[in-house]
Amino acid sequence: MSTFSFRRLFALLHKEWLQVLRDPMTLRLIIALPVMQLLLFGYAINSNPRDLPTGLLMAQPSKYERTIVTALRNTGYYKITTLSSEAEAEEGIAEGKLLFVINIPANFDRDVDRGESPLILIDADGTDPTAIGNATAALGGLTNVLNRDLPPIRQTQTATTPFQFAVHARYNPEQLTALNVVPGLICDVLMMSTLMLTTLAITRERERGTMENLLAMPVRPIEVMLAKITPYIGIGYLQVVIILTVSALLLQLPIHGSVALLLLVLGLFIASNLALGITFSTVAANQMQAQQMAQFTMLPFMLLSGFIFPFQGMPAWARFIGEAIPMTHAMRIVRGMLLKGNGPAEILPDVWPIAVFMGVTVSVAVWFYRETLD
Repeated sequence: MSTFSFRRLFALLHKEWLQVLRDPMTLRLIIALPVMQLLLFGYAINSNPRDLPTGLLMAQPSKYERTIVTALRNTGYYKITTLSSEAEAEEGIAEGKLLFVINIPANFDRDVDRGESPLILIDADGTDPTAIGNATAALGGLTNVLNRDLPPIRQTQTATTPFQFAVHARYNPEQLTALNVVPGLICDVLMMSTLMLTTLAITRERERGTMENLLAMPVRPIEVMLAKITPYIGIGYLQVVIILTVSALLLQLPIHGSVALLLLVLGLFIASNLALGITFSTVAANQMQAQQMAQFTMLPFMLLSGFIFPFQGMPAWARFIGEAIPMTHAMRIVRGMLLKGNGPAEILPDVWPIAVFMGVTVSVAVWFYRETLD
């Protein structure tokens, strides 16, 4: 064996560099991944959400109520919309359209002037304690906003505050983090496992040399897609059952909604992830590309769905992207059914986006699979 040669080393380096350049897709993904992380963490993530959707029920509008509403808006945490009825408030908070409902009682002005320190009830959606934490903490500094509007005789009575806020954390009164994390974890585990399993389905056949046999069979592309997806749906259901059982027994996770309906909807979510994995597997040239596509997708799925950071804290463009992600809607469904007891009417607005996503990904996969037949 001859001594070390820089000439041979440079030749090998040249060969490896040419091999890297022959796979431009992998190179683009490697460069794009850190850029995407910087953009998401720098612009999209915010642990102190503001402009939270808030409903207002006000029996008798007057100067005191207007002062309080203005003070709430000035905190930056509350984006207030006046509601017409308690039924509208219940519907909004059940479907997740509202995070707070502020209820100012009748005869509020009279009770303030009498020094009775009336209560303003605030119902908060406790399914995501992180999203409402700072907003509820800001209420403590607003109980004296009426001092300048009080009658002179009341301004001299400083023993009690003019009014008080009573916050009721709905669906999670103790604001336990586990009740927020576990439903999201169900969707996260399903997304990662099912996506990775099917991402390699077609590329593995191609690299093992068995793709020719598959192409020679008298089957349609959609039949191949369904055959690749179906076995993993059972695996996904097994994961759901394990997580729900362990969470209910050890973490006392409440299950207020229909388990059968939950499993049916999660089946659709599992199928959408499997369809996305098949799409990556069909588009990618090799297994490495397919894995990189899956990893490139999982990061925004977790960050923009509201699993780790509050969804309402993200800017409008990030929420727009998040609405196109099936995991966002699946998490709302799971949290709503487990913690709120939501039924078909409440979850329907989040079911159809998952179905549309699955239909689009299956169509793309079938289209590219047809291209491989030429």
